[in-house]
Amino acid sequence: MLYYLAKELTPEFGFLNIFSYHTVRAAGALFTGFLLSLILGPKLINYLRALKIGQIIKKDHVDDLHALHKEKAGTPTMGGVLIIVTTTISLLLWSRFTDRLLLVALGMLLLLGAVGFLDDFIKLRRKHNDGLSARAKFSGQILAGALLGAYVMAYPITYGASYLKENDVADWDGLMTAFRDESGSDPSTRLGKFGSALTPELRDDLANAPSDPETRIALLDELNLVMERRGLYDEALWRDSSLNGESHAMLAKGLDSLSDRHLLRFNRLLFEAAAPSLVVKSIRNLQTKVAVPGFKDTMIPMGLFYIAFVTLIIVATSNTVNLTDGLDGLAVGASVVSLSAFTAIAYIVSRADWSSYLFLTYIPEASELTVFGSALLGTGLGFLWYNAHPAELFMGDTGSLALGGAMGTLAVLTKQELLLPIVGGLFVLEGLSVILQVGSYKLRGKRIFKMAPLHHHFELMGWSESKVTIRFWILAFMFALLSLATLKLR
Repeated sequence: MLYYLAKELTPEFGFLNIFSYHTVRAAGALFTGFLLSLILGPKLINYLRALKIGQIIKKDHVDDLHALHKEKAGTPTMGGVLIIVTTTISLLLWSRFTDRLLLVALGMLLLLGAVGFLDDFIKLRRKHNDGLSARAKFSGQILAGALLGAYVMAYPITYGASYLKENDVADWDGLMTAFRDESGSDPSTRLGKFGSALTPELRDDLANAPSDPETRIALLDELNLVMERRGLYDEALWRDSSLNGESHAMLAKGLDSLSDRHLLRFNRLLFEAAAPSLVVKSIRNLQTKVAVPGFKDTMIPMGLFYIAFVTLIIVATSNTVNLTDGLDGLAVGASVVSLSAFTAIAYIVSRADWSSYLFLTYIPEASELTVFGSALLGTGLGFLWYNAHPAELFMGDTGSLALGGAMGTLAVLTKQELLLPIVGGLFVLEGLSVILQVGSYKLRGKRIFKMAPLHHHFELMGWSESKVTIRFWILAFMFALLSLATLKLR
């Protein structure tokens, strides 16, 4: 809302232009989310207590754990509602709702939050820890993941490279020679459509100092400016050419209907076709390719399997955050750390310069994901205020599934899917501990841990709840730092 208000009133009140910057709005969303959580938290706690919506502590075969946690019985749960509501209000105030990636991320938060809410509601209605059946819960998570994967495939969030970089040129001598020749400046030739727009000063440099590094930089700068223009495509010139499928798809839509960003990509493809031996072909179908952390320009093509891959991401992240939510403050604190990393990544990939420098996929619409992540950080910290030991409010599946889903969604929408296991390394450990425990018991009849998930194992070893939580937060922080370090390895 503030973004649109600023756009309308900036001509009269220039200082309001500050709200057009997504970094400013991200900070505003963070503090707004935090303050709203502090204000609305006590009201929600009292409301849930009045409705007698409290946590049910089941006495199972681990008597020692029940003894440690029995005082928590009756603590208000379903507190994830606080996270979802305050995040939504904060975004309504600070975000730009014309950004489709923001809407996708918010939609995933609400959808998975609804699955968790239904699970919590059934538990409380039955006064038992068994809510939705495993099949029903998985179905909801799978549906959410499949919808996200299908959307990204059908409506790509990124395209191949647009602007030329120095390492995109395969043959510098050949490129310099081509633009020095008459054909390189003749607008009736394919390459000449680009070369004819070069300035006379640059032409002199190409003739007199072609090997000068500054000449190369100047050539790239001018070519990139040329590729921003409309009218480079001439049907008579390209009728018999072998333009690729991506180019034909854009032509089918109509060049006049293309946005400036898509037109730039189209002109880059024209340039690649005009100088096939001089310029490296850019990667196509980025929306279904997965980058490998730590490796430059190394991507795994997924094709149609990308939908299943995204579904796996959403199911895994929402479930592992849910498994981690067993101690006061543990899941929300670790989620805040992981979301901080992805918020930083969203800012990086939304910038052409930083993403190019770090060899990350450029996602121009990801700027509003910075605002989304910041709003979740603020509400997460505000929720932690009441969830810290001894907890006054539990998030329940409403919060854990929503937070996990949001984390997985940010990984997908920033095209850092394989970085997720590092960013959320703590959640991976928690999930693996359950898988190993169940597998070992079924295959060997023996347990590896005193109890799974992993945090309960350390509780039963004698660690206090606060010590387990803080040490696990430290692990989450280290994993987040490690994930950001891999960006520089590229």
